[in-house]
Amino acid sequence: MCAVVFLLQLVSVFLLLLAPALTCCLQHVLPLDCNDIHNHDKSRLSGVYTIYPIGATSAVQVYCDMDSDEGGWTVFQRRMDGSVNFYRPWDQYKKGFGSAAGEYWLGLESLFHLTLSRKVELRVDMEDFSGKKVFARYSSFSIDPESHGYRLHVSGFTDGGAGDSMSNHNGQNFSTFDKDQDSYINVNCARRFLGAFWYNACHYTNPNGVYRWGADDTVYAVGVEWKLWKGWDYSLKTISMKIRPVQ
Repeated sequence: MCAVVFLLQLVSVFLLLLAPALTCCLQHVLPLDCNDIHNHDKSRLSGVYTIYPIGATSAVQVYCDMDSDEGGWTVFQRRMDGSVNFYRPWDQYKKGFGSAAGEYWLGLESLFHLTLSRKVELRVDMEDFSGKKVFARYSSFSIDPESHGYRLHVSGFTDGGAGDSMSNHNGQNFSTFDKDQDSYINVNCARRFLGAFWYNACHYTNPNGVYRWGADDTVYAVGVEWKLWKGWDYSLKTISMKIRPVQ
């Protein structure tokens, strides 16, 4: 009996000594973002991967861009074919929706945690219906917690042909049709422009607006738009917003 007790005590001590190593390995196995996956194996191709923005219980699938500008980008928003309805309430924008293999929104809570502990940059890639591709890049991107409206902080613009349509939204809270936090008095920008975003009064970009086909002024500025490139009446074919820790 004494031998059994001694053996159990010995096993307990061994596990306590081993715990830090196990934790280290667990953190290595569970990537926080696409950059962790890329750094572990730079031969990985662009595609759908599982990341853990808030720890072991927060598994979520994302599309990882391993090609653009040396790779490692975690895509948190993607429009490509109009297959997903982006006119959704606050709780769905908080949690996320869609499919990482197609159109999706990662979720504000996951996005907050991805920008919480590391300095992060933003890249926005877009394409028109003629096949022309441009991008905009920002050297600093983060959002505040829900208690502060998931307020946006974005700066350090570099032009890749798209022009700067994000800086107008800097400092704004996130708004949906059922949670109006924009800067336009007596107007709900999400309802007015049929989307959800860090609206000001109201937008220079509306990436979560209605998916339409190119030039269309039937209803003003409700499309998937980037004003400084195509104006308010041209809905883009594709747009993806992605982040990566600053190298």
